[in-house]
Amino acid sequence: MSVKPVILKLGGSVITRKEKPLTANLRAIRRIASEIASAETASLVVVHGGGSFGHPLAKRYAIKEGYKGRSSQAFGFAQTHQAMVTVNKLVVDALISQNIPAVAVSPSSCIVTKSGRIQTMMEEPLKKLLQTGFVPVLYGDAVLDLDLGFTILSGDQLIAYLAMRLNAERIIVGIDVNGLYTADPKTDSSARLVKHVTLKELRNMRQQMKEAKVPDVTGGMLGKIAELMPPIEKGITALIVNAAKPKNIYKALKGEKVTGTFIEKG
Repeated sequence: MSVKPVILKLGGSVITRKEKPLTANLRAIRRIASEIASAETASLVVVHGGGSFGHPLAKRYAIKEGYKGRSSQAFGFAQTHQAMVTVNKLVVDALISQNIPAVAVSPSSCIVTKSGRIQTMMEEPLKKLLQTGFVPVLYGDAVLDLDLGFTILSGDQLIAYLAMRLNAERIIVGIDVNGLYTADPKTDSSARLVKHVTLKELRNMRQQMKEAKVPDVTGGMLGKIAELMPPIEKGITALIVNAAKPKNIYKALKGEKVTGTFIEKG
């Protein structure tokens, strides 16, 4: 592709109301769509999380653990996927209302995993969409798995995979806090925002936390960061910003100064 795409992840905690099952944050979705339109990014791929749409159903039916031969699980797979299709439509509709040629791309229709990791993806339609000037919109999804029968493919794994396969310019991750902290800012008032980190520093941080037996000091953030390590290793930078704050996605897409965590190979 002549223009390297930007991969934009919108966290489920931003676009849905996580305390209310199957409830979208329409105000946030519309605002972010407006910011994306104003930024006028030359080539863009959007990936969003499930929040209160996908997570409760996936957990109820243990979709991530794989198919155990129960018909209720197959029903749960269908429900989980359909819930993600529902929230995806809201995102795509908001983008289209801003005159953005957004096109939904269902991961379950083009991706197969093996033990939870992406094994194959039919990439040509996605690449053609980008070449033609469309904005593909993907999402975390219930997908078929060669070993497990089926599982959950996270949006975090998806953005890292797409960044490498599409030779992305950079990755932007929009969540509901300002970036990577030294502790969970939602529960620890002493948490400090890490504004810049190299891959080596990030690995050291993870190792120290592992040795200290603190597996999840940032509210799940380190799991997301782990997914970003392979593309960062290849020289693709990542920026984590608070998408719940107005103008942050716009600034990030435009390359303007914005509060967040910048990650590079170093």
